[in-house]
Amino acid sequence: MAHGARRGTAGQDAAAREAAVMAARIADEMRAGDITVLYVEKQITVTDYFVIASGRNKRQIQQIAREVRDHLKKEVGYTHVHIEGLEGASWVLIDAGPVIVHVFREDLRKYYDLELLWGDAPTVEWRENL
Repeated sequence: MAHGARRGTAGQDAAAREAAVMAARIADEMRAGDITVLYVEKQITVTDYFVIASGRNKRQIQQIAREVRDHLKKEVGYTHVHIEGLEGASWVLIDAGPVIVHVFREDLRKYYDLELLWGDAPTVEWRENL
């Protein structure tokens, strides 16, 4: 589903969920901390999923954000992925349309507490069953 496209079919919904799970796994491979995937489609209209992760420092946050962005473009086919905050890298937002990824510096993650703000949103299990 292209950036800005809205859901409509079960296939598109499943694709967005798979993209969110993939983004969480890529962040995990990059050693991001405290990764959460929220299904926010019923709370807001601009996206279906939030992926929220933490990094320890600027360099790690930038690496996580770049890897997630690149995978969303290359492997998922989201052609219009917008990224904000990469230079300062205290809160990087990756907007891929149906999936928005937030990569925070740990202290800002606690301050903004998106999980509390979107507390009504169901969490999505993204780890593979071992």
